[in-house]
Amino acid sequence: MSSNDEFFRTNNETWNKKVAAHAGSDMYDLDGFKKGETSLKPIELQDLGDVKGKTILHLQCHFGQDTLSLGRMGAKCTGIDFSEEGIQLAKELNEELGLNTEFVCCNVLDTSEYINEYFDIVFTSYGVIGWLPDLKPWGKMIGERLKPGGFFYMVEFHPIVWMFDYLSKPPEMKYGYHQHEPIYEEYVGTYADTESKMISKEYGWNHGLGEVINALTKAGLHIDFLNEHDESPYDVLPGLEAAETGLFKRPDGLYPLLFSIKASKP
Repeated sequence: MSSNDEFFRTNNETWNKKVAAHAGSDMYDLDGFKKGETSLKPIELQDLGDVKGKTILHLQCHFGQDTLSLGRMGAKCTGIDFSEEGIQLAKELNEELGLNTEFVCCNVLDTSEYINEYFDIVFTSYGVIGWLPDLKPWGKMIGERLKPGGFFYMVEFHPIVWMFDYLSKPPEMKYGYHQHEPIYEEYVGTYADTESKMISKEYGWNHGLGEVINALTKAGLHIDFLNEHDESPYDVLPGLEAAETGLFKRPDGLYPLLFSIKASKP
């Protein structure tokens, strides 16, 4: 048994509960999505470019909206997530929308045990790597699943964002940028529905930009770009204000909210 199995089990139970809360939330706007609206945001749409005819592996896909959005754009997609409830809903949406997207339920670190295909693009976004205790096996798996000439792309919340305890009022800078110990939080509700009565119990880990880059380069990938962004498409952090772009920003602009990275396999 892995020393992290209990952490993963707790997170899995919470994410199974989140599926129903998120599917009914305004943030995920499932009705609009079913009517044809994309769940993808401007940053990743611009960086991914034309995906028509591409094969895409979407890591930590939740209940598949982004995976299915990429499928609507002409890509052949496979989404993976460790939440049984999330994958079940993703499969139901795929059938309802008449798309040809596949979904697999597994821990992201075990992806290569469940999927042996190679992909043009491996994609993941927003609140994903913080659920992983170590990024080295994550990077290795990404390298394994990419075709030569393919690329990995991620847009993620900036590691500075995760240094704060948001359960404190006001938020308190409490966690280390390079902290290796797991961070445990327990609270009522979820980021997409703060009125939900569900109890979120979560273990997370902080990862600095150097750790992310090293995990990918050690797997043999070439870093094409690393960009840091002052604005986020999600108003999920305290004190953000609307920007002219339609995104959200810190009024003081003290630190970035997101980073995006593209890495190619030679």
